[in-house]
Amino acid sequence: MVERETMEFDVVIVGAGPSGLASAIKLAQLAQEQQQELMICVVEKGSEVGAHILSGAVFETKALDELLPNWKELNAPVTTAVSKDEILWFSDEQNAKTIPHFMAPKTFHNDGNYIVSMGNVCRFLAEQAEQLGIEIFPGFAAQSVIIEDDVVKGIITGDMGLDKDGNEKPGFMPGMELRAKYTIFAEGCRGHLGKQLINQFALDKDCSVQHYGIGFKEIWQVDAANHEQGKVVHGTGWPLSGDTTGGAFMYHCEDNQVVVGLIVDLNYSNPHLSPFDEFQRMKHHPVFANVLKGGKRLAYGARAIAKGGLHSLPKMHFAGGLLVGCDAGTLNFAKIKGNHTAMKSGMIAAESIFAAIKDGKEHTELADYAERFKASWVYDELYSSRNFGPAMHKLGKFFGGAYNTIDQNLFGGKLPFKFEDNTPDYATLLPADQAAKIEYPKPDGELSFDKLSSVFLSNTNHEESQPCHLQLKDASIPIKVNLTRFDEPAQRYCPAGVYEVDNSGDEAKFVINAQNCVHCKTCDIKDPSQNITWVTPEGAGGPNYPNM
Repeated sequence: MVERETMEFDVVIVGAGPSGLASAIKLAQLAQEQQQELMICVVEKGSEVGAHILSGAVFETKALDELLPNWKELNAPVTTAVSKDEILWFSDEQNAKTIPHFMAPKTFHNDGNYIVSMGNVCRFLAEQAEQLGIEIFPGFAAQSVIIEDDVVKGIITGDMGLDKDGNEKPGFMPGMELRAKYTIFAEGCRGHLGKQLINQFALDKDCSVQHYGIGFKEIWQVDAANHEQGKVVHGTGWPLSGDTTGGAFMYHCEDNQVVVGLIVDLNYSNPHLSPFDEFQRMKHHPVFANVLKGGKRLAYGARAIAKGGLHSLPKMHFAGGLLVGCDAGTLNFAKIKGNHTAMKSGMIAAESIFAAIKDGKEHTELADYAERFKASWVYDELYSSRNFGPAMHKLGKFFGGAYNTIDQNLFGGKLPFKFEDNTPDYATLLPADQAAKIEYPKPDGELSFDKLSSVFLSNTNHEESQPCHLQLKDASIPIKVNLTRFDEPAQRYCPAGVYEVDNSGDEAKFVINAQNCVHCKTCDIKDPSQNITWVTPEGAGGPNYPNM
């Protein structure tokens, strides 16, 4: 039995993303107003705050306006206002048509929004939190939940210094028990502790299946002649075809930089599809190529996003804790935005927890969180967009898009219909012999690149000799089942070259290059056998995004 140091707090928050930091700041503000002392701790698995943050991002400031009304005076890194907003339909690899704003759901419009690096916004929020006396521990991964008598009592941080077989190396440091009256789980999409809590407490028994996409993003330095600061481009169509849905984006930031990306919905059916290669191919379309040509790619990353919306929101409260932000799935996919909703969910969590602690309670189930959430603008927003994703799944791109435009623009999201899609993303793949093979062009090294050179730009690093954080329930399934039936799609859906099938010997062998992992969680979501479980590696491992 490992002996662990224990630290006691009023509130422990897992994850220094938008929802976690907004929770912390709001808690500290309430404590300050009521002259009550609160011990608040935020643990973050990245090497620093922002290291694991990846978001488009066009940012709606609604929650920030409430949390820090003087954010401009505080020099928040929210400075590039949207100046131009285009929505495109890509009909093929050469052509694109502009969709008039009245023909697109009004949720796509970006008047009053800003192009930001959410990594830098989170660094700013962390500074504000620390000034309020909040303790932030970067480089500490929350490895497991302390549950006693079905009550969450805190978390245990990951052990440091284990070899690949789990044996202690010289300098081994056991993780610490961080105990709290209440624990907020704000890990982001498909948080591994959030996933465990949802399963253990059956938090999703009354909701629709959650759906996901994988989002890719690159930052480019481009020629000044090709740059229009503040311009926002969203598009759909090519290169995605058939039942594969998603959308492209390109945002013109400051300093002649643009961010370009693609979201691929993970309910696609063709096991031969490679989301990474679809993204690389996309950049050859003239809309993107004319901006990027002659430029330099500075950064690359990928991350899963939860896109099920209101129908897929689990119960977010349980004895001793709350799920907030993308850990629960508060992203508004109809807006392609989740940072403002994540922040607001965290702020509501802070209000609920503060009221309980003020009344002398601890480890209780905060049922009033659901009431506060339902009374907020974030609920209204998610309600009006509740059918957006399911309608696209059920009706297809054209009719689903038409329904959403009518619902949003003419009826404010209040049409009395309910669309649901309860087929999990992992269950949608066709057998490989029933799906069309896809031949992707070789990367040209100018606009398109391979996975390994891309991972290099993500600054991903893991301590090599440590237990593999990509755990197989059954080591035989990748070859015996997934390779035979689906041509082992992990080789293609992973955006970082983590999974390979080695055919050099007498028998095919499944190889896991865990050191390449950018923590996107796609394998945990899309593996058709649900055989892969993503758990936290040693703290500070993973990507080190500079300003994603």
